Amino acid sequence: MVTTAQTIIISGYYGFHNSGDEAVLKSILTALEEESRQAGITIKPVVLSSDPDWTQKMYGVEAVPRMSLGEVRRAIKNSDGLISGGGSLLQDATSPKSIPYYLAILKLAQWAGKPTFVYAQGIGPVQRKIFYPMIRSVFQRCEYVSVRDEQSATLLGAMKLKRPAVEVVPDPVMGLPLPSHSEGLHKAAVEGEDELPIVGVSVRYWDKERRELTAIADGLKKLVAARRVHLRFFPFHLPDDEQASRMVMDLLGDVRETGSCVSMCEQVTDPQQMLLEVSRCSLMIGMRLHSLIYAASHQVPPLGISYDPKIDHFLGRVGSQPVGTTEALDGQKLANEAIRLLEQRGQWIESQGAAIALLKSEARLPAQHIINYLCRKG
Repeated sequence: MVTTAQTIIISGYYGFHNSGDEAVLKSILTALEEESRQAGITIKPVVLSSDPDWTQKMYGVEAVPRMSLGEVRRAIKNSDGLISGGGSLLQDATSPKSIPYYLAILKLAQWAGKPTFVYAQGIGPVQRKIFYPMIRSVFQRCEYVSVRDEQSATLLGAMKLKRPAVEVVPDPVMGLPLPSHSEGLHKAAVEGEDELPIVGVSVRYWDKERRELTAIADGLKKLVAARRVHLRFFPFHLPDDEQASRMVMDLLGDVRETGSCVSMCEQVTDPQQMLLEVSRCSLMIGMRLHSLIYAASHQVPPLGISYDPKIDHFLGRVGSQPVGTTEALDGQKLANEAIRLLEQRGQWIESQGAAIALLKSEARLPAQHIINYLCRKG
């Protein structure tokens, strides 16, 4: 029986004020706390963060600067293990530096003799095959490896990873609960929002010529021309997503003559507060993966626009597929699908309810495995 607190380092893309990644962290912290309480042990999380002061204030946990080698090594030395994840950490699409950094953190823990755990990561794309043996070498020394989709498991298989077994689990955010005292959280008072169905919109910059944002604006124009709605924009990564949202809002122009209205969920960095806001929608049109996960987890139909295979993979798990991609998006099709889902929301919930409930339950599996391991070794 473990009688002392177990200190666990958590490594990921944290402290960058990206709502999706912060939701991953909050989900992991919540799952670890609940599973450890049930097991009768105490977990002390220490987060590697780009903004340690903010992370400490936001989550009430200890945090250290993720790029300070000395502080990271000291934290690992004084820990009982390290979690890497979740999110898309091991990919080289956005930068060739991500994979070496996250593998180096895992390797530091392994050199220090600490157990390491990979928590519901999305692996890939890995375009540089020089990284294959590096990932395989580090992962084979992990006590537990879980990924958030079958495609990630297949990629690890292509890297010849033999041990440990790879478990496919949902994204951790599927298990994030609404805040316990949601009535005390911010709710924007926007004219008409109580009478109109709220259509959430999550956009980001991707195409350099902003063609996808132009197509989204065109689709939203057609939507409000056919049906009165409240378009509510949700920036997940500040400040870029807010700027992208304002661009689409500018392209929309004044929609009040159609009987619709437009608003933005501004400066929300608390993941559960954002989740609460999304849960109030009737539909979510999203580019950001976690906007779609937030929505589906609380029975809001997701209408995804794909810029990355991770969007396709998640939508497939809730019986859907992208309405288009950043390279090819038709505004009329976007409007038609939005109207269909608004009219058939009840049928969507009925058809996907069991799958969503299973995903929410399975999102806790990595925390259960880690807590069980610590109990055995304690």
